[in-house]
Formats: sequence, C-alpha cells, structure tokens
Amino acid sequence: QVQLVESGGGLVQPGGSLRLSCAASGIVFSIYTMGWYRQAPGQQRELVANIGSGETTNYADSAKGRFTISRDNSKNTVYLQMNSLKPEDTAVYYCNARWMPWRNEYTYWGQGTQVTVSS
Repeated sequence: QVQLVESGGGLVQPGGSLRLSCAASGIVFSIYTMGWYRQAPGQQRELVANIGSGETTNYADSAKGRFTISRDNSKNTVYLQMNSLKPEDTAVYYCNARWMPWRNEYTYWGQGTQVTVSS
C-alpha cells in the first residue's frame, strides 16, 4: 500500500519560513518524480515544484528564488523549504509521486498539509 505522509505545515507570519516533509512508503522512491502541489480555497491545484529521479528540479514562477525542493532517497523523503513566505502562499500543500514507464502512469497523492501565512 502506497502512503505519502506530509508534515511541517502550520501558521507563519509573512516573511517567515517553513519546511515541509513528505515521507513515502510502498513505492520504489528513487525512481519517482516527487512534487509539491498546492490548492488555495476556490482555486485549482497547481504545481509548486518537482524533482526528478536524477534530481532535476522544476519550479513554478511563484516559487522561484524562495522555495527549494530536495529529496533524500535513503529516507524516502522529499522536502520543500519555503522562505520569504507571503499571504498568497496560503494553501493546502500536497505531496505527489509520479512514475511514467512505457506510456503508463502511476501517480499517488498525500493527504495534504495546511500552510497559512498571516500576521
């Protein structure tokens, strides 16, 4: 059974930092592209950042320069370091694991963790 368990969300003031973690089990973690998505109330879920099996990273424009995604294959964990947080970063953040071998797609989601940026 695949599980993605996020942690690290919470309430932070504007300009503050948070580090999200996502621990995966039930998958061969190292071969998956791992990503962080977010969904604000009334809006669609959007990609924040992802990191491939070769550790190539990709960021949404809103995250560039402020957020850093990383992975530790020995711990089956992906991280999202978020600095200089803004109120518009408030959302539920979801961890995603994706593997696309031979035109198939295997995608899994975590349950989400709330990030609230407010003074």
